[in-house]
Amino acid sequence: MTEPDADLTKTYDAVIVGSGAAGGMAAHVLTSHGLQVLLLEAGKKLPIEQELRSMEWPYDNAHRGYLPPESHSLTFNEYTIRNPPYGAGLEKAQHLRSYVGSSDYVKNIVVDERENPYTGTNYAWVRARCLGGKTNIWGRLALRLSDYDFKAKTRDGFGENWPISYGDIAPYYDKVDLYLGIMGVKENLPHLPDGIFQRPQKLNCAEVTLKQGLQKMGRVLTQYRAGVTSEGLKHNKYRSRCYGRGACERKGGCDIHAAFDSPTGLIYPAMDTANLSLRTNAVVREVTIDPQTGQASGVRFIDSQTMKDYTVRAKVVVLAASTLESARLLLVSKSRLHPNGLANSSGQVGHNFCEHLMGPGVTGRAKDLVGKASTLDDGRPGGFYLARFRNLSEKQAKFIRGYGFEGGSGCSMFPSGTDVHGFGASFKEEVRKNQGAYISMGAFGEVLARYENYVDLDPVAKDKWGIPALRFHYKFGDNEHRMAEDMKETAQEMFEAAGFEIVHVRSRVLTEGWSIHELGTARMGNDPKTSVLNQFQQSHDVKNLFVVDGSAFVNASCQNPTWTIMALCWRSCDYLADELRKGNL
Repeated sequence: MTEPDADLTKTYDAVIVGSGAAGGMAAHVLTSHGLQVLLLEAGKKLPIEQELRSMEWPYDNAHRGYLPPESHSLTFNEYTIRNPPYGAGLEKAQHLRSYVGSSDYVKNIVVDERENPYTGTNYAWVRARCLGGKTNIWGRLALRLSDYDFKAKTRDGFGENWPISYGDIAPYYDKVDLYLGIMGVKENLPHLPDGIFQRPQKLNCAEVTLKQGLQKMGRVLTQYRAGVTSEGLKHNKYRSRCYGRGACERKGGCDIHAAFDSPTGLIYPAMDTANLSLRTNAVVREVTIDPQTGQASGVRFIDSQTMKDYTVRAKVVVLAASTLESARLLLVSKSRLHPNGLANSSGQVGHNFCEHLMGPGVTGRAKDLVGKASTLDDGRPGGFYLARFRNLSEKQAKFIRGYGFEGGSGCSMFPSGTDVHGFGASFKEEVRKNQGAYISMGAFGEVLARYENYVDLDPVAKDKWGIPALRFHYKFGDNEHRMAEDMKETAQEMFEAAGFEIVHVRSRVLTEGWSIHELGTARMGNDPKTSVLNQFQQSHDVKNLFVVDGSAFVNASCQNPTWTIMALCWRSCDYLADELRKGNL
């Protein structure tokens, strides 16, 4: 796909900052309304199929799929013991990556941590600066939120309700399902709404055993609801249906684009309308303001390769740079009319930061599968999802909100169980006979959105392009730690009920940020004094500014956010186009 040249002498109808799930969706919707749109991406356009190489065997890779020796990927201990910025003490590594960047297939997708520093409390911030952003490597779980999430305050008294209900966003979830494709099975759960699903993948033997055991406990395990097209999409020539091939368990995306990614799913089709221009290597440094009106006039950006400054003008500015990067842009965009940062008269920008808690889980062994013939389980987009069961009809005494589990079983390219004791032929035989018998799952829990969990600008540290770095003031609280204890206990309880031998129970809580589901730094609401955006993700203060990524979330729920980000964005961009047509922007 050739990039249409960006014309920086014209005034666009809209300029979009960021090309991930939110930026791609904004480009798709706005161009479908006939708007002239410029999309800015801080990174480059990678030959993504050459990066991912999902059909490459490990022995055909120079480093067996791992990073070359001149690069280093941060580990749990380094995130926890060291303090950000994380470059000190690791000077021998020419390139420093986040924990996700530990493979040769992802090293050019995630950022170099030294070029993109941050400070403050420990946090595992995963960033991908390239066309499509983290949609090139996302985990593919595509879940909907419900009124258990949108109206959570009504149920337990904590935080704020969203200014929308499930009925407002349900039609847009449907649009996303139909346009991008999703696999799954209907379960009729009020707290985990069903989608318009394509053909699901099958559960394997151990997963079926667990599902049956959970049914007796009144809990629901369902096939992984993957943002993957299993039947193909007739309206999209850039994507293939899933063939169940390749190394889907790698930290890497789908090089035949059966799994959704923003470029093939949204941006390239938007380019086909001739209404979208694209500029990569464009690091936006601020939103510019008309000094007479106080409204947004466009953005200033730096070409990451030449270091030259540019300005682009637009009638509407749409921030879709990701939760934390959009908050940083709002905070750095100070002016006489907006001395505390753009859209920040409430003082809420950067605050109410939330995400998902990870770490606790369990690994078991289905003894009846030991010694059975190997099965082919590579190429599955995921295993299973165990839906939330806490604080629904009955209230927990120790914590509020809930959690779900993701997990899987079966044989993979690199077998499970290689950490057993042994050596030589007997060790190999032990691994072979057990590899299909292992099953594991890990929890994702809601982190409460609290005002005291926030980001601001570091007064000294700057990134490679001279933009102030973010500083974190963020820690899990008592509610999260009590929830983590319950995660560990229930995980073991459920595996024992299914008849599995318990191999390992994980109680360690992973570093803040590990979920890569950062949310809530510019929350939506009806009251401009306590929120940054209205229900259409439009700034209360600056009417021609929209923030359409995870920043707008009022709480994190325990469901993965990507599908909700895109549904909200579609709804907001329909509203944006209508307001622009009416002359209100």
